[in-house]
Amino acid sequence: MKHTTRKTRYSMIAVAVVGALVAGNAAASGFQIRENSTKNVGRALTGTAVAKDGSSVLNNPAAMTNFTATNVQLDVAGIDLDASFNGTGYYKPTATTEVSVGGGNGGDPGELTAVPSMSFIMPLKGDLESVRLGASVSAPFGLKTEYENGWMGRYNATISDVKTVDLTLSAAIEFSPKVSVGAGVIFQRTEVTLGRDIPTNLIISSLPFPLNSPVGDGNFTLTGKDNAVGFVAGIMLRPWNNVTIGYSHRTEIKHKFRGTADFTMPNAFTARQPGLQTLAANAAAAAANTSLSPTQRATAAAQAQQLGALGYGFQDGTGYSELTTPAVDTVSLSWALNDRVTLYGDVQRTGWETLNNVTVGFSNRYQPTSVEQFNWKNTWYYGIGADFKLNDAFTLRAGVGYDESPTNDHDRTPRLPDNNRNIFAAGGSWAVSNNLSIDFAYMRVNVKKTPIDLPPNAAEGRYTGLRGDFTGHADVFSVGGSFSF
Repeated sequence: MKHTTRKTRYSMIAVAVVGALVAGNAAASGFQIRENSTKNVGRALTGTAVAKDGSSVLNNPAAMTNFTATNVQLDVAGIDLDASFNGTGYYKPTATTEVSVGGGNGGDPGELTAVPSMSFIMPLKGDLESVRLGASVSAPFGLKTEYENGWMGRYNATISDVKTVDLTLSAAIEFSPKVSVGAGVIFQRTEVTLGRDIPTNLIISSLPFPLNSPVGDGNFTLTGKDNAVGFVAGIMLRPWNNVTIGYSHRTEIKHKFRGTADFTMPNAFTARQPGLQTLAANAAAAAANTSLSPTQRATAAAQAQQLGALGYGFQDGTGYSELTTPAVDTVSLSWALNDRVTLYGDVQRTGWETLNNVTVGFSNRYQPTSVEQFNWKNTWYYGIGADFKLNDAFTLRAGVGYDESPTNDHDRTPRLPDNNRNIFAAGGSWAVSNNLSIDFAYMRVNVKKTPIDLPPNAAEGRYTGLRGDFTGHADVFSVGGSFSF
């Protein structure tokens, strides 16, 4: 017999926030995207706070003083995540019994995703010739992961899609050939899509008063968006003619999301909700009946809460939560060995400790507040790279890096199968003319084998567990060009 479903809509900001937190990017730790410059990609993301590059508008505004002419730059990085899962999804009908939920391994959750960025830098003239103004549009966080329908981790994640776009407006001033400073304001927009299946049968069977009659699974897909403002500031020093040191600080940016979700629930479940509402009302009346014993009233109150959540859940409502994107501190060094060879080094700290947990509240009093633990830590990135100028027309570059993951083996989820990674990169530039440059780069990101061990935890809304390992890597292909006039 054909199984039919009925769709309902539900406003759920908080779940959209959770999606933003855990939907990750395999090319950088957490859900950070550093690929905003093809030249930087070719050096394994080094030189970001000192190099003559349009991305300095957001990476370190002080480095805009490297430009003596107006410059327009456009880059596009294609990030391709290739990952696979080997393990099992399960639930525990008793404390000592595990039962498989069935399903496949999810396939490859990643796909080739284009991440564009563009910048504009303009030196002023006359009495303000030491000043540079800049603007850029970039995507600092997010990527898309999507698993095959019916996979064994479907109750943890089906689709996770995060799009964060920054408009950065910056200014810099060169006090002397040895000292430059700069600062900018960041206007950030974040959009999130999150989906997972709902184990309705397991939720019902986990009650102390089983309702029997299986109803089938549901599904929801949630979206949320928000605008927020942050800042970036930096300094660039030239202690010697052939050595440049840059430092930049990007502030945290706090988001308050509002969103909606499409619920697809089985008719067999939605048809029972009026009856569940009646049972919840009867249990609430019993909880208020002073003729019953305290134990009986407490039991009735718990039943009223559980029945109310089922009877009044999956309906239109409003929720609230917050997400703070991390502060980022970067130190870069460039050392020109001679006219043809320049070495670069970067150390970057990302303040992921802002993602300790996510607290989710709802206007619907039957929807309990949810706290999901992440316990992320601050991370470090280390990289070295080099430019090799073959002649006036062609420059080659290469680099290696090591990037730490903010998550841990206890709290890792399939939305972010993240772990420490090694980075290898190569690229080059073709100076078509004195004003036009074409850039290209390739970066390989090898991710350490990633264990997942999430036990069922009904208190966090996780009725099934997932245990196994992710293996994978990411390939980044980047092309760009800049024009000066």
